[in-house]
Amino acid sequence: MSTAALRRRITENLTAYGMLCAALVCFAVFSWYPIVRGVLLSFQQVNFVTAPDWVGLENFRRLLADPLFWTAWRNTALFTGLALVFGFALPFAVAVLLNELRHGRAYFRLVVYLPVMLPPVVVALLWKWFYDPGPGLFNTALHAVGLPGLSWLDSSGTAMISLVLVSTWANMGSATLIYLAALQTIPGDLYEAAELDGAGLWRRLWHVTVPRTRFALLVMLLLQIVATMQVFTEPYVMTGGGPEDSTVTVLLLLYKYAFVYNDFGTASALSLLLFAVLGVFSFLYMRATRRAES
Repeated sequence: MSTAALRRRITENLTAYGMLCAALVCFAVFSWYPIVRGVLLSFQQVNFVTAPDWVGLENFRRLLADPLFWTAWRNTALFTGLALVFGFALPFAVAVLLNELRHGRAYFRLVVYLPVMLPPVVVALLWKWFYDPGPGLFNTALHAVGLPGLSWLDSSGTAMISLVLVSTWANMGSATLIYLAALQTIPGDLYEAAELDGAGLWRRLWHVTVPRTRFALLVMLLLQIVATMQVFTEPYVMTGGGPEDSTVTVLLLLYKYAFVYNDFGTASALSLLLFAVLGVFSFLYMRATRRAES
C-alpha cells in the first residue's frame, strides 16, 4: 500500500472515530449520566441545598409506607387496562374499516391521524373544555337532548374513564396506521378463498385477519402497555390527580415528590421502580421482535 493510500485510510478512520466519539459523548452526557445519577439519587437524601446524605433503602421504605404510592399504582394499572380496552381494540377496528374502503381512503387516514399531530397539552386543554360542567361541549349536547349533564372530571367515578377517552383519541392515529400497514400485507387470495368457502365477515376476520396480524397485535400490545403506564400529561393538566386522588398516576406522584415536596431522593426511588416494571415489558417486546426476525 502506498504512503498516500495509507494516509488517506488513516484520515478516514480518524474522521469516522471522531464522529463516533461525538455521538458517544452526547449519549453519555444526556442519557447515560442522568440514568446513573438517578440510580444514585434513589439511595440519597437530596434537596440540592445541602450536601447529599446517603440513606440506603430509606427512600424505598418511605415509598412503601406512603398510601398514595399504592393508590398511584392502582390508578396507573386501571388507566392501562382501560386504555387497552379502548386504545387497543378501537384502532384495529378502524384499520379494518379503512382497509375495506374503496374510495376516500387517503382522506380518512388523514382524519384519523390528525389528532396525533396536535401537542399533548393542547389536546388536554381542548378536552378539558369539552368536559367543562358549564359551557362544555359534552354537557351542552346532553342538555340539548334532554339528558342531565355529568361531572366528567369532578367525580371519582368518571374522571379516569374521561382521561382514557382523551388518550385514546389523541394516540389512536399511529396505532391505526400500523395496523393498516399490517393488514395490507395479507394476500387478497386468502379472503377470496374464505369467501368461496362461505365464510362471513366475522369468520374472515377471526380466521384470516387476526392470525395474519398476530405479530403486529402483540408488538402494539406491549408498546401500548409501556406507553400508558407512563401517563402524565392528561392527569397533570386536566385533574391534577383529583378528585380524591382518583387520577394520581405513578409519574404524577413522581413529579409531586420532586417538584412539590422537594424530595428528589424518593422521586428517584420511584422512578427506579417504574423503570424496573417497564423493563419487564421492554424485555418481552425485544423477545417478541427477535423471535419474529428469526
